[in-house]
Formats: sequence, C-alpha cells, structure tokens
Amino acid sequence: MTETNIPDSSEKKSLNFIEQIVEKDLKEGKNNGKIQTRFPPEPNGYLHIGHAKAICMDFGIAQRYGGVCNLRFDDTNPTKEDVEYVEAIKEDIQWLGFQWGNEYYASDYFQQLWDFAIHLIKQGKAYVDEQTSEEIAAQKGTPTQPGIESPYRNRPIEETLALFEQMNRGEIEEGKMVLRAKIDMASPNMHFRDPIIYRVVKTPHHRTGDTWKAYPMYDFAHGQSDYFEGVTHSLCTLEFVPHRPLYDLFVDWVKDGQDLDDNRPRQYEFNKLNLSYTLMSKRNLLILVKEGLVDGWDDPRMPTLCAFRRRGYSPESIHKFVDKIGYTTYDALNDFALLESAVREDLNARSTRVSAVIDPVKLILTNYPEGQVEEMEAINNPEDPNAGSHTIEFSRELWIEREDFMENAPKKYFRMTPGQEVRLKNAYIVKCTGCKKDEAGNVVEVYAEYDPNTKSGMPEANRKVKGTLHWVSCGHCLQAEVRLYDRLWNVENPRDEMAAIREAKNCSALEAMKEMINPDSLKVLTHCYVEKFLATARPLDYLQFQRIGYFNVDKDSTPGHLVFNRTVSLKDTWKKINK
Repeated sequence: MTETNIPDSSEKKSLNFIEQIVEKDLKEGKNNGKIQTRFPPEPNGYLHIGHAKAICMDFGIAQRYGGVCNLRFDDTNPTKEDVEYVEAIKEDIQWLGFQWGNEYYASDYFQQLWDFAIHLIKQGKAYVDEQTSEEIAAQKGTPTQPGIESPYRNRPIEETLALFEQMNRGEIEEGKMVLRAKIDMASPNMHFRDPIIYRVVKTPHHRTGDTWKAYPMYDFAHGQSDYFEGVTHSLCTLEFVPHRPLYDLFVDWVKDGQDLDDNRPRQYEFNKLNLSYTLMSKRNLLILVKEGLVDGWDDPRMPTLCAFRRRGYSPESIHKFVDKIGYTTYDALNDFALLESAVREDLNARSTRVSAVIDPVKLILTNYPEGQVEEMEAINNPEDPNAGSHTIEFSRELWIEREDFMENAPKKYFRMTPGQEVRLKNAYIVKCTGCKKDEAGNVVEVYAEYDPNTKSGMPEANRKVKGTLHWVSCGHCLQAEVRLYDRLWNVENPRDEMAAIREAKNCSALEAMKEMINPDSLKVLTHCYVEKFLATARPLDYLQFQRIGYFNVDKDSTPGHLVFNRTVSLKDTWKKINK
C-alpha cells in the first residue's frame, strides 16, 4: 500500500486526530504503507455502547484507508470468560455493519508468550515472586516514592525456571506465586515497577481446557499479540496512556534485537464513551443480570448493544451518535439525550408510520352507517417517497387515546371536546357531541358526528381544524402489549453516585444500585390496540406509532400475543420532567 490509500481530501470531512496520525504515517511510508488494526474484547460479558465507539474507530480506520481490522479475543482470564460471550460479540459487530479480516484469540499465542517468558527469565529479566498480592502492592511505593525490591528479585535463574514450570503444571496454588518482569522499582511510571506478567489460574479455559495453569497478564499479552499479528495502529482508550511505555518496552524485548524500524505496532489512545444516566462496567452489568434487577443482558433498559437492538435502535443510529460525539484526548460525560436525538433522526427517515392506541377509550360516530367499513390509505413514510402506502379500515366504532378527549377542556385544548371539530387522520373531520361515564365517573365512550364530505382527498377535506387524532377501528384491530422503557437510573452519573453511596454507607454494589434505580424504567400496558397491518411485523422492523413514539417488535412477540417496545419517544421529555 502507498499514498494512494489516503482518501481525496476534497471528499472528506474534518479528520479526527487518529485519522491525522494515520495519514501522516502513510505519507511517511511507515509500515510499508500498511494499515492494520484490531478490536480486542475480553469475552467476559456482552458488548455495550462504549464498545461501539471503539468498534467504529478500529474498523472504521481500516475501512477508510484500505486496511484490515482483525477481531482478537483477549481470553487470558478463564474464570470470567465463556463461549456465549464470544458468539454474542461477533453478532454485535456484524449488526453494526462490520466484518473482521481474521479471527484471533490471545490463547492462540499462549505457547509463544510462554516461550517469550522463558527467554526473559534466562536473560535475567523476570523472576518468580512468592509474596502475597498485598505485600507486592505495598512494596511498589507511590507515584512520588520509589518502590522496594522484592526479596525474590535476584533469585537464581534456574530456580525461577523450575518454579515457573511448577506454576504451569498445577503444582502451585493460585495466589502463591507470580512471575514478574524485572524492570525498575524506582521508575516514576508505576507500571514499570516489576509488573506481574504471569499468575496461576486453575479454571479450565474455554478453548485450551487444562493445558495451561499459568496465564499471561493483559499488559504482557496485548502488545506481543499485536506484534505477532502485524498490527500497525493499536487503538485503545485513555486509561492505557500510562501503559504505553510498558507496551513499547515489551515489543522491544520480544523483537530481541531485530531492527523493526517503522514496522512495529504503535499504541494511540482516545477518550472513552461516557454516557449520562448509564452504568457501563461489565462487572456491574453482570450484577444487574445475576440479581434479577433486569431481564438478562438484552433487557432494553441495559446499555448493551443487544439490548439497544432489541429495543429498536438501528445500527445506523449508533453510527450517527458516535460521529456526533467524535474522538478526543480528554474524557467527557455525554448526554443520553444526544444518543436519543441521533436515534430519532435516523428512525424518522426509515420507520413505517402506523396507528396504535395504547390507552384506549371508545369513540362512536353516531351518524356513521352501522356495518359500513371503508379502507383508508395510510402513507408508510412521508420522508421516503418510495416507501409506498398501506390501507387501514375505518368504521363506526373506533379506539382513540384517552388523553385525546377532555369533557371540560381549557381554551387551547385542540383535541376532542364537546362542540369542537378535529380530523381523524387519513379519514374525516368529526365533531364531538358528548360522552358516557361509568359509576365512578370514568369516561367509557365518546360520541361524535362525522362530516361525510371531509374524507381525506375530497375538496372540503381542506377545511381548517386545529387537531388531528390517530385511531384504530374497534372491529379491525389487534390487541397488543406495549412496553414503555425509560432510563434505568435516576442519577446523571450512576458510576460516581454508586461509589459515593458505598463509601458513605459501607454497602455492596448491589445495595447501592437499588438506591439509584428508576422504579418507572418499565411500564407494561396490556390493553392496547394496533392496526391489522402489524400482524406481520417482525423484530428489527422500525415503526413509528403516530403521535406516540418509535417502537419495535419484541422477541417475546407471537402471532397470538403481539409485544412492542418503545424505542424512544417522539420528543425528549426527560429533561422537562426532571427539572
């Protein structure tokens, strides 16, 4: 690859700082014009919205500059990893519209990493330490105070080799010994103070079984894996900035005197995606799932990609959001409303408009012929002239939204109230004549008269009225369950709030979560009606319930029991409610 891989600047938008680095490297001929990235998730949970930003960066850079992005699972901790997560991660990446060049695993390199560790021991650059984790942490010192060398730091090479072999044969108990790199206990970079590079784990691995008992640490496996694969740009988030010198050092050590020149992996860091009213730690998400505070990893209130997919977010809306927030070298808390704005913008252009009534009251058109049924044309999407239309039945008895009728209405109430005209969408202008109530005073029926000369498309249909209501025909609709989802947390920054609660009350993460959870994050409405057109709707169909919001068919839905999830409301009402 050469400079021809750089897109024409006249056709591109402003470059982010990573793209600027890549273009500079290409112009200078680094890595022989090659661009190779990788997305390296640990298969210990489901991907969340924060991962989407990294996916868009890793795969996007490769796409933009004619390179390749590989998928590499960082499977160095068998106690937390599972094949279920591996498959879920693949599905999420593909849903976002990306395909990896090659599929790798850190476990593919266990033998090479082991051989490298043996090589370091023989060079006197690694030793087995028998101190406890607490003793090792105490001896590391502080950022302003140098560490203290381990009493095992200078043990004989042959002794370290023998103990390292025992660690891997399962003869050493977990936590009793670790292998540490011998670097500099006085370094101002804490990561250089003889980092642990291997520990004992006796849990069987999901790919290698019981072959290994000694497992490499992330810092030891990551850079070397990049090097083995030929990665050119190792892109990660800002918390790895202090790890970068160690990354570079281990690459220098593994090349062992080879002249890499510019053909080496380089680490670059960008800001994480932090989102208000969202908790994204996989550890905490696992607590929510295991303790039953949510209905699995794909509960539509979760920040996981599979949850957003189930809720009705489109992959394109995720891309729009990532583009809106961009990539920088400093962290910030992004407003959840910005994500919802990107979703509305995208779904407005792609969703099919349908009629649904989620809190119904019956409307009877007293002068409409009994038994008569008309088919009204409904445009599928006014934003898309190629989307076509479908028909919806109109009859004497209709369902309308309860909030669309008020017996004693204020002056600026433009919906249905006695003596006032409104238009029934795609149908007629009607004039309310009254209502019927039950013994408790609840309205059970609303009465109106229709004007037969005002059917949509007729000359008199242009008569001005201030309100337009949606409806479904009582005899030609389907009953459905509608799930209204809202934000799971009541606090803007649940991560910091949880830490504060735990410190103040000395309680568990679960107990702190229960204090922050939004009790109104899910409302289930079972007495809803939708037009028959939705009988064939399927999950991942994008729908707009007119005047209500954007919805999606849930995976629980069956032909005999339709279930719809609210993806997002038509407008942002959260700020108004929570002022």
